[in-house]
Amino acid sequence: MPVQRWDVVVVGAGPAGLTAARVAAEAGARTLVLERAAHPRYKTCGGGLIGTSLAAVAGHVDVPARDRVDHAVFTLDGRRRIERASRRGPLISMVRREEFDDALRKAAVGAGAQLREHATVRAVEVGDGAAESAPGGGPVVRLVDGTRLDARVVVGADGSSGVTARHVGVRYEQVDLGLEVELPVPEEVARRWRGRLLIDWGPLPGSYAWVFPKDDLLTVGVIAARGHGEATRRYLDDFVARIGLSGIEPARDSGHLTRCRAEDSPLRRGSVLVAGDAAGLLEPWTREGISFALRSGALAGAAAASGDLDGYVTGVGRQLVPEMRAGRRLLTAYTRHPWAFHGALATWPGFRLFTSFCQGRRGFDEIVDQRAIRAILALLR
Repeated sequence: MPVQRWDVVVVGAGPAGLTAARVAAEAGARTLVLERAAHPRYKTCGGGLIGTSLAAVAGHVDVPARDRVDHAVFTLDGRRRIERASRRGPLISMVRREEFDDALRKAAVGAGAQLREHATVRAVEVGDGAAESAPGGGPVVRLVDGTRLDARVVVGADGSSGVTARHVGVRYEQVDLGLEVELPVPEEVARRWRGRLLIDWGPLPGSYAWVFPKDDLLTVGVIAARGHGEATRRYLDDFVARIGLSGIEPARDSGHLTRCRAEDSPLRRGSVLVAGDAAGLLEPWTREGISFALRSGALAGAAAASGDLDGYVTGVGRQLVPEMRAGRRLLTAYTRHPWAFHGALATWPGFRLFTSFCQGRRGFDEIVDQRAIRAILALLR
């Protein structure tokens, strides 16, 4: 089988991979994306786009929003209901991931990247680990069908359990279990939820549940630390019953693990970079990962095209790591004192901070750097 040579090979066609491919192709790099499935494909995900995500795709993708939420309801394990409305526009745009990812695919292909679907990567080899390195010592990507792809740079975006994360040696310090059901609801139910989300601060350490509206579907899910599988499933079942939706047969019932990197975990090995979930890049408290995937993908694509691979590591450290540090501090405080976070959202200053995060006007690093917030977090240790 003939050898195929590319400037950039991207493994995985989710938000990180497709953004990396678009940016690299726009910079003139000959770019190939490998995807083991085919678009459009379902992905377990809440599908809420915060303002940071919207800014990352602005000018490149027409976001296929199914709803734009401006009302938020908060409960503390089903009690102490708080309802707030944004005074500054929508909080979050809701998308179905199969539609959003397909829009990202079109943008990448439109920029000149090539996409190969139903292409499963068996291994990434480089240097001494390769039977034969690519010209210049670059990485070799081998597919299960025997195809060999030589690349100048590989961008790994195939998830935290994928081939590229293992190759680079990504280490994780936080692993959580997310469970989710997609509920097709009648029009009268959909109308009640339109423009409105629900977040419940849960009974398990660090857990919470959500309801996100998407036209005639409600995405209902919970997340908690791994190791509480049965209790997490009970929490989801109880939550669905509590909000009056237990009689609806789910269109999807799925789960996944989210893995958050250790701060000293590598982001590259030679000419192989990892981005998005493959790098363990997500916000530790909310476990929001789409904005991290889009931003790290853009950084990886630019670095891969220019050859400044150290610049990718520097960019992640400057732009994303401070937000992750702040998220860890918030998760620690929330796990110990969920009632304090719920109470804060009952105040207008607290809700304004929540709004500023959702709309992308301030990251958690900026929020926790405020003197008053630093003092509160010190008390909640």
